[in-house]
Amino acid sequence: MTTHTKDLITYSSALAMLVSGIVLAFLSFFLNDYDIADGVLVYIAQALVYAGSIFGVALYIKSKLVEFKSEMKRMINEDEENEDLKDLKDLNDLKSSTPHNQ
Repeated sequence: MTTHTKDLITYSSALAMLVSGIVLAFLSFFLNDYDIADGVLVYIAQALVYAGSIFGVALYIKSKLVEFKSEMKRMINEDEENEDLKDLKDLNDLKSSTPHNQ
């Protein structure tokens, strides 16, 4: 399963829960003399918690992944710069230790 498919499934299920909670609230309100039953309120609350957790967890994980990638890129670039400086220093040391023929 690809990441795109997994994200599509999780976001779709969260959106379906939100829509089902809203539809159930409206149906309960208009079909029961403008009163929403306790069970419907519990279902709406659970739907909101589920959708919020799906969206919140996904955003948190993505932000941490981006942060991790940028930190790794920074560390790799620092290592490459340090290696370049070391190579340059070794080359300068080699040039200075070589006797010049005059």
